Amino acid sequence: MEVPQIVIDTNVLVSALRSRRGASHKLLGLIENGIFQINLSVPLVLEYEDAAKRMLGEIALTEQNIDDIIDYLCQIANLRKIYYLWRPYLKDPNDDMVLELAVAARCDVIVTFNQRDFRNIRRFGIRAITPREFLIEIGELS
Repeated sequence: MEVPQIVIDTNVLVSALRSRRGASHKLLGLIENGIFQINLSVPLVLEYEDAAKRMLGEIALTEQNIDDIIDYLCQIANLRKIYYLWRPYLKDPNDDMVLELAVAARCDVIVTFNQRDFRNIRRFGIRAITPREFLIEIGELS
């Protein structure tokens, strides 16, 4: 059986950095187990960094902690270059960037809290599901 390929939307990363409770944090903690593989592109990494660093002072992490987390994600992820843009396909250009990565990486799933924003992506063979739904699917939550 193939390992699911996923893209983690920025809102899931932000949620995981805000709290050690919940499905988002558990999802990030499972990345190195090989149960699934994450995919990243340069634009998504830059968005992760921007969103995370805007929370400095609100979360119990330093700028160095955030840099270390993002560096770690870059080390274990499948890094993808985007050669074909589907824009504009979704309402938000940042969501288009996530969709383009998912298509380029032949992902099964975009893990996001904004499922509504990813309506109509089924034509690409990709589903948008929450971290909790994904963890249930892979047998990590009941």
